[in-house]
Amino acid sequence: MLAIFESILPIFLLIVAGLLLRRTPLMDGAGWRGLEQLSYWVLYPILLFDTVSGADFSSLSLDAMFAALLGSVFIVAAGVLATWPIWRAAGAASRAEFSSVFQTALRWNGFVALAVAQKLYPPEGAAVVALAMAVIIIPINIMSVSVVSRFGHGGANWANVLRAMAKNPLIVAVGAGLLIRLLPGGLYEPVERGFDLLGQAAIGMGLLSIGAGLRPADMFSARPAMWFPVVVKLLVMPALMCGLGLAVGLTGPALVYVVLCGSVPTALNGYMLARQLGGDAEFYAAVTTLQTVLAVLTMPAALALAAYAASG
Repeated sequence: MLAIFESILPIFLLIVAGLLLRRTPLMDGAGWRGLEQLSYWVLYPILLFDTVSGADFSSLSLDAMFAALLGSVFIVAAGVLATWPIWRAAGAASRAEFSSVFQTALRWNGFVALAVAQKLYPPEGAAVVALAMAVIIIPINIMSVSVVSRFGHGGANWANVLRAMAKNPLIVAVGAGLLIRLLPGGLYEPVERGFDLLGQAAIGMGLLSIGAGLRPADMFSARPAMWFPVVVKLLVMPALMCGLGLAVGLTGPALVYVVLCGSVPTALNGYMLARQLGGDAEFYAAVTTLQTVLAVLTMPAALALAAYAASG
């Protein structure tokens, strides 16, 4: 476990570096937003494309892996929704807060998972994370929009939501990477090398932008329901993915890759959705920050336990 912790620690140190740099006059808010946009629209899609197009999936049971991933997502979604009457009866969470409880329990930061996979595992690990991102993005977004619309004060424009998902650069990049695999000879070598260079920049720049978006001050204004999505996302989700993975026959590295996807903290992109549709965006930011801080401890534990289960 110590070796896993030491391998993951540099990734979280980059996130902390982004958090600290955001508070210096080195770059203004527009510059950080530009870095975030560059990472999302260019660097990460190229990294996903390059990773998927060159990976060898022959030894992996992708159907079982995706069954474990999607099954866990739907089980957690149903379980969290079932707790709403309890929160309401106890007066422990408003409707807007609960919509952010749902989002932060369900969403996952694929970019952190990708960084860890690049650091710890062979290329197939990163490729599995990339494919998982493409598979999970659509149902998670549909469920998140539905819940925030229902519990917030806004209404979702479903045509715009579906259009945005169809144009999602991460989904498009993974799809393009799968198509390139069908071409004889693959990409022209100098072009592939250029993509490699851009992909190498994605991890560092992306982690800095994640750190820049965190809001540690909000983390300490603890609201009653704040710890529930932390426990669900960092403890329940990886345990559930491990259990379902074993149930569908996953062993070895495949099981570890699935648990990696379940062990990462939530993603920051739900903040904008909460703000647009009447969820509690400040609550969302606080939970995201708390999850990201604690994940430096929970992720090594989850991966170590997954490796133990995979070897048995």
